[in-house]
Amino acid sequence: MTQVLDRPAELTARATPAERTARRRALLEWIAVHSLGVAAALFFTLPFVFVFLTSLMSDSQALSRDLIPHTWEWANYRKVFDTPGFLTWWRNTLVYAGLGTVLTVVSSLPVAYALAKFRFRGRNLTLMLVISMMMLPPQVVVIPMYLFWAKQLDLSGTLWPLIVPLAFGDAFSIFLLRQFLLTIPGEYLDAAKVDGCGDLRTLLKVVLPMAKPGIAAVALFQFFTAWNDYFGPQIYASENPDAWTLSYALESFKGAHHTDWNLTMAATVLVMAPVILVFFFAQKAFVEGVTLTGVKG
Repeated sequence: MTQVLDRPAELTARATPAERTARRRALLEWIAVHSLGVAAALFFTLPFVFVFLTSLMSDSQALSRDLIPHTWEWANYRKVFDTPGFLTWWRNTLVYAGLGTVLTVVSSLPVAYALAKFRFRGRNLTLMLVISMMMLPPQVVVIPMYLFWAKQLDLSGTLWPLIVPLAFGDAFSIFLLRQFLLTIPGEYLDAAKVDGCGDLRTLLKVVLPMAKPGIAAVALFQFFTAWNDYFGPQIYASENPDAWTLSYALESFKGAHHTDWNLTMAATVLVMAPVILVFFFAQKAFVEGVTLTGVKG
């Protein structure tokens, strides 16, 4: 037993100076990398912790230098929900983000499938047009688009000018899905066509199940974009408080409670919480889709 216990020390003693130096360097590198990781995690996490703790403070303590609540005021969240219009803003945001995400995926997937797997004249030109649309800032077309939706269709004061265009595809979603669909081997599609599947059935039965990581990434990108959108609701829905979303209404809430920082922080937590929860539960599919790992055998 004594010989077994002494063996590691004996091996260490037999190690050459170069081996001991390499082990010491590896240990120092491990400590340095993990220290940087912990520091980065704290850098991104501490602001959320500060917002959450402030949301549970009383009115007077929220203006002090205290970091930990003396009493945990969970009623602050009930006060935020009791704010007139808050539930309406929450519903509007869910409709905008949810419906917009569904329309984006449904409209972008067939276009991406055609650009990735079909061979037709003008395909490269079409792809270049899609990429050029990604480079076009939305502020460039905001005036003619507003005149079209507000003057021609009389839809100002609603969120429909932001939702309806998503039914015709999104340039970034099309490009991302196309890049993912390129990783799907063409043999699968050829086998489906040999079995008698048409293009639509091949898309639904073969491509769709294999493209779930890419679809999840596109859906999450669109959901986050719509949930955090401030510019669009400001342009089209600012005149109608019943059509506001949470991101735009939060500014009005902060103005009404500019001295009640605990309530403002509670409202901020309620706005951020759905996005954090969605990403937490879907991060595996999101990362897999973004890295474009392709098909696993």
